Order: sequence, then structure tokens, then C-alpha cells
Amino acid sequence: MKTMRFLKFPLILSLFFVLISAKADDKETERVHNAANVLKDFGQMKESIPPQLLKDYEGIVIIPKLINAGFGIGGKRGKGVAMVKLGDGKWSDPVFVTLTGGSVGFQIGVQSVDLILVFRHKKVLTDIKKGNFTIGGDISAAAGPTNKNKSATTDYKLEAEIYSYSRSRGLFAGISLNGSGINIDNNANSNFYGNDDTSQEIFAASKNDSEAVTVLRASLKDFK
Repeated sequence: MKTMRFLKFPLILSLFFVLISAKADDKETERVHNAANVLKDFGQMKESIPPQLLKDYEGIVIIPKLINAGFGIGGKRGKGVAMVKLGDGKWSDPVFVTLTGGSVGFQIGVQSVDLILVFRHKKVLTDIKKGNFTIGGDISAAAGPTNKNKSATTDYKLEAEIYSYSRSRGLFAGISLNGSGINIDNNANSNFYGNDDTSQEIFAASKNDSEAVTVLRASLKDFK
């Protein structure tokens, strides 16, 4: 009887770690789905990201439900994904990222916003590696053009390195991002992909065929 119990223990332990791993993966899968939903919601708005901008620019960061809170000193915290455009025009596998930041000045209240950052050059994202990228310190983010009915190049020279879009309760909401840092979420990447690939290796591939990533890529490709 003791022998049987001893043999069962490794099996139970293995099942425990499988369940823990699956639960962790579910969190990242939900994050990818949330990012796709943000894109779909933005696409349904009359004034939103011009589709031409996504065709011309090479990188994107999507942060669903970014918490923008303040009581004298403000703070921001959100988790999302980043993707870059590959040489063949396809979007890469998503890299999990976090955005954190603070600001000084009188402010009060808590606001949840969906944030999208569109990057002119993918190198800005692929070079983050294990460090972080500070908006405003490295490169500033400008409020993006929102005329969907005309080509973005008609009214704008598209000279900004980063265009930002944020909305709250279906409306665009202004938000200051200066001083906010984008960091690679290595734990989330490891949980989702099941390996220790670096962010550069993930950015360089477009091979993940999970349902969540497939939907996210389709949302980017079909953005209108």
C-alpha cells in the first residue's frame, strides 16, 4: 500500500504542475484576445486609426484597460502585447509587454483606457531587449491622426516615430505618456510560448497558430 502511495505522488505532482502551467497560459491567452477586441472596437469607431497608418508603419503596442490613476501624483499600469511587421508584410508573433509610468501635478481619480501605440520603425521595439523604452525620454509619442475616410498621408506627413491612441468608454481620451516605460514581460512570454525565447526571437517569427494569435493577426490585417 505504501508503495502504491509513493508511486502516485509523482503523478499527482506532475498533474499539479500541468494545471498551474495551463492556468498561467490562460492569462496570456486572455491578454491576446483582449488586444484583438481592442482593435475590433477601434475599427468600429467613426474617428479612429487610419488603416493606411497601419500599412505604412512597422510596429504596434496594444494595452487593454490601462489603469490611469492619480491623487496628486499620477501613475499608469497596464499589460498588453507588441507586434512588428516582418519583411514579407506579415505581423510577427506577439511579445508580451507592460507599460508603467507616473506624472506629477494635481490630478485625482481612476480611469481605465484602451491604449494603442503605432510605431514607425520596428527597431524601436525589437531593441528593447531586457531593458525598457521610455516614452518622452527616448522618443516622444504624438496624438495620432483619426480621419478614417481619407488616406493618412493626405493630411499628415507621418513624421512622428510613435502615434498614440487612447479611448475610454467608447470615446477618445487624452492621456500623457511622457515618462512611461515599456518593458518586456519575460514571464508572460515564457508561460505562453513554453520556452525561453528572447523578445527578438519572438519578434522575428510568425509561426504561432493558436486561435488567439490567429484572431489578433486577422484583426490587424483586416483593420478598417
